[in-house]
Amino acid sequence: MDHHSHESKIHGENKVFSKIQDYLGEFVYGGIDGSVTTFAVVAGSAGANLESSIIIILGFANLIADGFAMSVGSYLSTKSEKENYLKHKAIEYWEVDNLPEKEREEIREIYASKGFEGELLEKVVEVITADKDRWVDIMMKEELEMAEETKSPLTMGAITFLSFILLGFIPLLIYVIDYFSTVESSLFTISSVLTGLCFIGIGLLKSVVTGTKRIKSILETLLLGGAAATLSYFVGDFLEQMIN
Repeated sequence: MDHHSHESKIHGENKVFSKIQDYLGEFVYGGIDGSVTTFAVVAGSAGANLESSIIIILGFANLIADGFAMSVGSYLSTKSEKENYLKHKAIEYWEVDNLPEKEREEIREIYASKGFEGELLEKVVEVITADKDRWVDIMMKEELEMAEETKSPLTMGAITFLSFILLGFIPLLIYVIDYFSTVESSLFTISSVLTGLCFIGIGLLKSVVTGTKRIKSILETLLLGGAAATLSYFVGDFLEQMIN
């Protein structure tokens, strides 16, 4: 393999890895929401001593409704970021066309603040303002500090929904198994262990996305899920005692 094709291969692999990184964050946050909220429903239902069939109904209702709502939120958020970027870009093109001297002065100020001066500064301003597209790109990055959103809104929404459903199903898994063939042990204990393992997995993935330490990320996720479930369990238990 020659040097050029080797470089192309590395560049291609980096682009793929970057894309995976882009969407992994959305998978992690969708999964955290899915598993935490579903486990909270399961814990509240267990605290209220509800039957497996009721827990399954409540759990799946939460999975579908909340998962869909969250995926719509993710889709609209990514879409509005794209639209906001394009709106500001159109304004910058208008300003470059209609107020070129003002925009040229802004480029001069931006690069003067970076330490360019004298003839070199004027040369930089001349090169940048010679190409309208380059000029606008620099204004977007340096003046407005806006980067173009490259993620697909539809893909973001789909990944959120998928991770919410997949990881949110884990707390319900043992109840579904019990519904079809009786499990001779505490369903809530098994659900808690499975969900705990799920939280550990999500914590590991979260550490990759955020660049934080693995132990810290795992403990944060376990504490978050545990706190939500504990609160739900005692609320369920309290309401059951109040009603009965």
